[in-house]
Amino acid sequence: MISFIRSKSPMWTNYPLDGETTLVRPPRDEDWSSWAKLRTESREFLVPWEPTWSPDSLSRAAFRRRIRRYCNDARDGKGYAFFIFSKKEKSIVGGITLSNIRVGVALSCALGYWMGEPYARKGYMTDAIRTILPFVFDDLKLHRIEAACIPNNLASKRLLQRCGFTEEGLVRQYLRINGIWHDHLLFSLLDSDERSFTTAAP
Repeated sequence: MISFIRSKSPMWTNYPLDGETTLVRPPRDEDWSSWAKLRTESREFLVPWEPTWSPDSLSRAAFRRRIRRYCNDARDGKGYAFFIFSKKEKSIVGGITLSNIRVGVALSCALGYWMGEPYARKGYMTDAIRTILPFVFDDLKLHRIEAACIPNNLASKRLLQRCGFTEEGLVRQYLRINGIWHDHLLFSLLDSDERSFTTAAP
């Protein structure tokens, strides 16, 4: 497998990850219309859990800026962004990002994700996280992946537990979500942890 940290290769853009029910691949310019449509339809569902949306956040120009930032981050080995596609629906259902990649003595990254409302609680995100873990641990050679969620976001908490993450504790005012600093529960998964998934309902 190619080492993205060492090579900082733009080949990330040609790197689809094949799951059981999902295809996870980097965003492309032609994804804008379907991405914007899904985000628009899911706005009320997503806003409580995300940073404040800018007035032009769904515009084509903003999407192109987003793609450029993703490409720059991948080139520099700082982060990797992917869209999640349902094999059954043959459409975009959400997104997943690996950010704040640290090398040296840390070898860690942060996991972020979002799911369109029509596709929530159908197991797509569980499959996408399972699909991306070999990329994190085997290709990027990272030791630790972290994820955080607002304590009352029970769906996200259960998702992380289902994916084998361990809850480590409460982090005060960790992220500014929808304009407000929120405490978060911090979860982690190590390269040495058992990569098992429960069969609990999504």
